[in-house]
Amino acid sequence: QVQLVESGGGLVQPGGSLRLSCAVAGFTLDDYYIGWFRQAPGKEREGVSCISSLDASAYFLDSVKGRFTISRDTAKNTVYLQMNSLKPEDTAVYYCAAERLSCSNDFREYEYWGQGTQVTVSS
Repeated sequence: QVQLVESGGGLVQPGGSLRLSCAVAGFTLDDYYIGWFRQAPGKEREGVSCISSLDASAYFLDSVKGRFTISRDTAKNTVYLQMNSLKPEDTAVYYCAAERLSCSNDFREYEYWGQGTQVTVSS
């Protein structure tokens, strides 16, 4: 059974850090690209980052470049999103998702989704 479970969200002050985890089951990270998306109230879901199943190369949304990093631990079947220098505009529900063919920015191309974890950046 395919399952993606996010964790690590919470409330953090501007400038703070959080590390999100996406634990996957039912497939391996060598078979699927893993993307992180976020959705703020009233806004469309947007792609934040993605890591390749082939070579672990990564993609980042322009507004998070230099602040966020993505990594994976294939032994634990887990992908991490390290978020530093957080800003109030980073506030959203963050989702991880799996897609077989590529790191797409289009959330509709992803096959499997986690339930999401809330990230709130506020003083």
